[in-house]
Amino acid sequence: MVATSGREPAVADGKGARPGWEDFVHTGPGTLAGRYLRRFWHPVCRSEDLQAGWTRPVRILSEDFTLYRGEGGRPHLTAFRCAHRGAQLTAGWVEGEDLRCFYHGWKYDSSGQCIEQPGEAEPFCERIKIASRPTEDYVGLVFVYLGEGEPPPLPRYPEIENAGGLLENWREEWPCNYFNRLENAGDHVHVAFVHKHLGSKIQKHLDVVETEYGYENEDAEEPSAGRRPGHGFHMPNMNYFHSPAKERSLETGARPAFMWRVPVDDENHLGFGAQRVQVFGENIDAYLERRREVEREQERVPMVEVARAVLAGKMKTDEIARTRWWDVNSVQDMVTLIGQGVVADREHEHLGRSDVSVTMLRSLYMREMRALAEGRALKQWTHPQK
Repeated sequence: MVATSGREPAVADGKGARPGWEDFVHTGPGTLAGRYLRRFWHPVCRSEDLQAGWTRPVRILSEDFTLYRGEGGRPHLTAFRCAHRGAQLTAGWVEGEDLRCFYHGWKYDSSGQCIEQPGEAEPFCERIKIASRPTEDYVGLVFVYLGEGEPPPLPRYPEIENAGGLLENWREEWPCNYFNRLENAGDHVHVAFVHKHLGSKIQKHLDVVETEYGYENEDAEEPSAGRRPGHGFHMPNMNYFHSPAKERSLETGARPAFMWRVPVDDENHLGFGAQRVQVFGENIDAYLERRREVEREQERVPMVEVARAVLAGKMKTDEIARTRWWDVNSVQDMVTLIGQGVVADREHEHLGRSDVSVTMLRSLYMREMRALAEGRALKQWTHPQK
């Protein structure tokens, strides 16, 4: 895509105007970061949360849509409102693979084309078409593509697609900008403090290497200890790593896991995950029951309430690890990332050598966004097919 002017609008801040490719936090329609992120597939819903014949409102990248699953099982994404009088389409009915508006019965097929106008003596359906976007079910998540033109192939992840064990998915709501969390994901030093219950040591010798999919952290406790690969970051917003078993009496090994951070708008994002839990046979039922117990506890006391209690001085951070959270690490990270501010203040930072993953992430975003603004070729990121 070639920019008509060759330049993007500058972004104003306390230091004057900055080029648009330095603004990776604003992702709404028309923003440079928004244009870049719309070139990728993003998860918007767990597959299990969208039953056949049901609709769900979806907000992603500051745009509202209607997500529904046809009676045949396929997911579809269309405009949020009916073209007739602006009624919210999620209140309507799914009929086959089509969607009928609750207000006056206008009916749309999965491409967004209006196909029925019951109240019109002389229907003009052929002139009415609402937006629709490609969707696909994969690894327990519903993915959507919001870019223009033909979408690229949805990336495939054989590490969890073809692996044994139990496929597990999750969804988390985070009241902060998605980039707060992207920067935290590759930060190795924070683990020794934020997640100190894990007993991790500080890795003082860090390198970060650009890869075909994004970047990889390499660390060592001492210069002579030899490097060991860390967790991989996949552009633009996904991490791949092996998580330790949580129910050690039931699981037989680590969990290969993928985590996406998807902007809802500039002040909120969703976290989606897909992982293979190495649990088999009769242990599956026991594992699922333990998981349900923890989910009920999390519904009773949402993790955002725990994070805000810590930030308000009503609870100590050390108490988080002693609660029965399915993912204690997420609660601990939320304390940090909400505490940074809805959008982190990057103008007054003092970065050190240990922040190499943060500087790498920002440089990759700025490099690719500048290329997009200037109409140059972008890097085609690919996941290794192991």
